[in-house]
Amino acid sequence: MSDVKLGVIGLGNIGQQHIKHIQSDVVNNCTITAVSSRAPNEIATEIGAKHFTDYHALIDSGLCDGVLIASPTMNHLEMGLYALEKGLHVLMEKPIALSVKDGQTLIDTASEKQQFGLMLNQRVDPIFTKMKKLIDDGALGALQRTQWTMTNWFRPEVYFQVSDWRATWKGEGGGLLVNQCIHNIDIFQWLCGMPKSVTGFCGFGKYHDIEVEDEASAFFQYKNGATGIFVGSTGEAPGVNQLDIVGDKGMLSYNGQHLFLTKNTPATSQFSKDTVDMFGQPVTETTNITPTEEVNQHGELINNFVNAILGKESLIAPAEQGLDSLAIANGILWSSWTDEKVTFPIDMVGYQAALNENIKQSKLREKSDIKANIDMEKSYR
Repeated sequence: MSDVKLGVIGLGNIGQQHIKHIQSDVVNNCTITAVSSRAPNEIATEIGAKHFTDYHALIDSGLCDGVLIASPTMNHLEMGLYALEKGLHVLMEKPIALSVKDGQTLIDTASEKQQFGLMLNQRVDPIFTKMKKLIDDGALGALQRTQWTMTNWFRPEVYFQVSDWRATWKGEGGGLLVNQCIHNIDIFQWLCGMPKSVTGFCGFGKYHDIEVEDEASAFFQYKNGATGIFVGSTGEAPGVNQLDIVGDKGMLSYNGQHLFLTKNTPATSQFSKDTVDMFGQPVTETTNITPTEEVNQHGELINNFVNAILGKESLIAPAEQGLDSLAIANGILWSSWTDEKVTFPIDMVGYQAALNENIKQSKLREKSDIKANIDMEKSYR
């Protein structure tokens, strides 16, 4: 195989952004041969690709080795299933599906010969890759406490009004947790591991005229006794991005711009056992270890997907790795609905039944014809 022939399903804001990455020099050995949207789109003519109004026809056309699915979340299951059943490689926009149960169905459908990736682009952010290496190398020792306050995902009302599906149970299966904060939740569990349980508290339509959550707080408990807190919001400005991961040997602290490593000498537990100083504490040294390199995150993930198809490298974010962050998002919602702690692995059938009740009472909104100003670069955090 020379160039990978790729189809793009969904030509909304993020789909168009992905096309720009593929057409640039960020992605190599890839040609967009087909695109699909409900109505004809001039993008197809601009890039020399065939346009389909039906994604089935695109998948059946024989024009593509793989597809990038950038449709609303409610379509991920049916579109992903059809593409995987037809033997195509699939790169799915986040989240993989509305629920862990639907996500697992997709994963079970993929064969070993197919590359099935998920757009968890923050896994290539130099900040988080550096944190991951330090934690995996034991720089912090045993984890004691984790905390991420991520409230700078502010979205004005127009963000929801120009879409008929976004922030509805029927169209997205949630709001803040499965849209914006799914990236942060993925990184949180990628760095710190899956908690054993979560207790969640959500505000539903607290700041916007929507039916799903636009504010969420969660309390995690880990198997080793560590605890964690996650707070997210799309209604707070200017908002906060503060991630702290505390271990026996020190702490990593990221404030949205700079990354700091604090080392304890000796480790906290050792000092506590040995000292005779009633009010003493370990000697600490804090260093700014902020990476200076910049990465086109979406472009890197697409390039990795293409290289995986060509057999040159493994997927950075295999689709099955998107289940844990989705389980946490589902768990926070379920805990909020029931006022009870949710343990992991999540009861997929039980959560699906609870979600289905919300979907049954939900409907897509009337899409506004407001001409919104769109600058996708402002949407990333």
